[in-house]
Amino acid sequence: MTTKTIKTWMLTAAMLLTATAGLQAATKATKPGTFTTGDKTFLLNGEPFVVKAAEVHYPRIPRPYWEHRIQMCKALGMNAVCIYIFWNIHEQREGEFDFTGNNDVAEFCRLAQKNGMYVIVRPGPYVCAEWEMGGLPWWLLKKKDIRLRERDPYFMERVKIFEEKVGEQLRPLTIQNGGPIIMIQVENEYGSYGEDKPYVSEIRDCLREIYKASPSPSQGGDVKSHNTTDHSATSSNQTAPAEGLGEASILLFQCDWSSNFEKNGLDDLTWTMNFGTGANIDQQFRRLGELRPNAPKMCSEFWSGWFDKWGARHETRPAKDMVDGMDEMLSKGISFSLYMTHGGTSFGHWAGANSPGFAPDVTSYDYDAPINEYGQATPKFWELRKMMEKYNNGKKMPAVPKAPMPIITVPRFELTEYQPLTMGGAGEGEDVIQTFEDVNMGWGMMMYSTSLPEIPVKSLLTAEVHDFAQVFIDGKYVGKIDRVKNEKSLLLPAVRKDAQIDILVEGMGRINFGRAIKDFKGIIGNVTITAEIGNNEVVWTPRIWNNVLFPDSYDDAVRALSYEKINREHPTDLDTGRGYYRGYFTLKKVGDTFLNFETWGKGQVYVNGHAMGRFWSIGPQQTLYIPGCWLKKGRNEIIVLDIVGPREPVVWGQAEPELNKLQLEKSNKHNNIGDKPDLNSQSPVISAQFKAGNGWQTIFFPNEAKGRYLAIECLTTQKDGDRVAIAELYLQDPGGRRISREAWTTKYANSEEENGNHTGDKVFDLQESTYWQTEKAAAAPHLLVIDLGAVQTVNALEYLPRAEEGAPGSVKNFKVYLYE
Repeated sequence: MTTKTIKTWMLTAAMLLTATAGLQAATKATKPGTFTTGDKTFLLNGEPFVVKAAEVHYPRIPRPYWEHRIQMCKALGMNAVCIYIFWNIHEQREGEFDFTGNNDVAEFCRLAQKNGMYVIVRPGPYVCAEWEMGGLPWWLLKKKDIRLRERDPYFMERVKIFEEKVGEQLRPLTIQNGGPIIMIQVENEYGSYGEDKPYVSEIRDCLREIYKASPSPSQGGDVKSHNTTDHSATSSNQTAPAEGLGEASILLFQCDWSSNFEKNGLDDLTWTMNFGTGANIDQQFRRLGELRPNAPKMCSEFWSGWFDKWGARHETRPAKDMVDGMDEMLSKGISFSLYMTHGGTSFGHWAGANSPGFAPDVTSYDYDAPINEYGQATPKFWELRKMMEKYNNGKKMPAVPKAPMPIITVPRFELTEYQPLTMGGAGEGEDVIQTFEDVNMGWGMMMYSTSLPEIPVKSLLTAEVHDFAQVFIDGKYVGKIDRVKNEKSLLLPAVRKDAQIDILVEGMGRINFGRAIKDFKGIIGNVTITAEIGNNEVVWTPRIWNNVLFPDSYDDAVRALSYEKINREHPTDLDTGRGYYRGYFTLKKVGDTFLNFETWGKGQVYVNGHAMGRFWSIGPQQTLYIPGCWLKKGRNEIIVLDIVGPREPVVWGQAEPELNKLQLEKSNKHNNIGDKPDLNSQSPVISAQFKAGNGWQTIFFPNEAKGRYLAIECLTTQKDGDRVAIAELYLQDPGGRRISREAWTTKYANSEEENGNHTGDKVFDLQESTYWQTEKAAAAPHLLVIDLGAVQTVNALEYLPRAEEGAPGSVKNFKVYLYE
């Protein structure tokens, strides 16, 4: 045998051995398994198993980086990834489904399995996640009277179609079919939305039917559907498999807060709790332990940080609190999913908004997570990894993978081509004001235009705009209406007959949390103009409006524009600067970078056709993360839509993000002395004491009280020190119902910790883990005044202290005032 023949034979043998090993691995990977609940534990193939899951969102990560992010999670000692399924990114137009490219969720799950990770799937239909409309598609709102997240026939019809399409992708990947998926969630934190067990039951039945186990060839026969009758939510044990399904069925679970999980808890589902770093863990699971003493415990969202909103400081949470909480849970055999382990980026128009009020989220979803927005390990990562070594069964921790791309910088360059925004026309138009949904546009801007009568004096324009409006008279800018600031009116100058008014409305992210998720965009309702002429108040309500659409779509709108070179000596429209700017930058090598937009106003960015996200000069985010996998050697195109206009149309790429730089007109603090009430002339509704400790408390008033403004004066605290913290406040009407907080705003606070984002609005932000907190140096008494939006009749006050053990900053003695 010649040397060449021997080498060939050895190579062939090696290839056969490799193929055989691969076949054996594939066979092992596709062997059916089980994941169930046992006595105080989960059971993986019949053995006790603690879930250590990392929450990551595939649409927030460029597909070429998926495997790296999964490997980073594994390097933390995690054994699973937890994912939401975002309905609105998969069905952007009704009936048109996309599971390709960055939407290929099945491939993401296969990559998880390839890297030895299990998968927990949360298919909604609602997901929250600070995502546009909480994951629900905008086109549902074309049906004006739709009831979202209820048993509305049309809503449920579309939900079931969507869930079946997801099932086509993921059903083959359940553990019963040899795949990595071990658990599927039913709805999402429904207790924070309402109380509707029949609706939750219908979602459960839909998912159960889609993911019911297929009998193996050796089993034969049909798998029965489970009885859908609801039982009491006080069952003491949930270890028995559902009737007719056997152990081979996928495990369904539901998540909620410890304060509300009983509202919709179904007897035949696994219950999990959601809470954040610093929480009193025993307290969080106390009620679950009373109801189901033999059930496994799991925190399905352990919040590692928090999300950012435009106009507020970047949110952070201490690493020690996160690590200590996870250490405590693991020491007690409690499973968890760390939300977020890696947050990523809400590219394009996918960032949502929070409520009450309107608080749009920034593009970055860094979340102060252990793995930062661009996939690199943070100090939190290393602290967590060190702790997790204790729970790795004595094995060496997986290696931390190398980043797929280097970080690069880009020299400062100017965008030299420009296309101004087109003003509307005032000819024939619609006789009713249309929303974005009415004209079949999901995201972008709309210019509303009409002619005005002669108004010889100043007048007041009133309109509800969603979300940011700029008003022009005969092409000249006269002012803005900003929903973030709860603005609804604008003073207009005197106008001539047939003057043209243009109202440019930008839609930002739809609200993703609470009842306000039914969030139409554009002008909502009529526009009225009111003027005092002589002794008469005259009101005009223009009826005929023309619309010009500016869709947020690179292919349909941005690429096709006719850009012209900017002439610095004779600028085309740079007196306003509103419009599309195009420029180019050249790279010798590609890598991740952070493009800086501090000199720009407000708008969107597209790089090489990719929608990168929103920017807004108010901050805190001033840079946009640009993944190197979307860049190329040589010339790269950038287009910036600036609806306000830049100070200077220049951009540069830096090596680090800027996520905490505010450029506000005024401070976020509510300490304007002119807003401070004179309580000496008021009588308190009640003077009382709160009890010490965690959990909700309700204080009933001696008599019904009326008022528009609620003032709570905190006189003393439960422990030494004058600092005060309040997580949530509610008011009850005389019927015992919680009064809607949608219209609430903070009017005055004599002390707020602004740097920690512990401002007064935190007491009505629907989030139990955030809180108003006074500054360290501030002395009692502490005063918080809330504008309820209208006069309310009130019978009781509900109070929630901080969730951490010992409820730090708890109020003891207090007074409550209601006044008009």
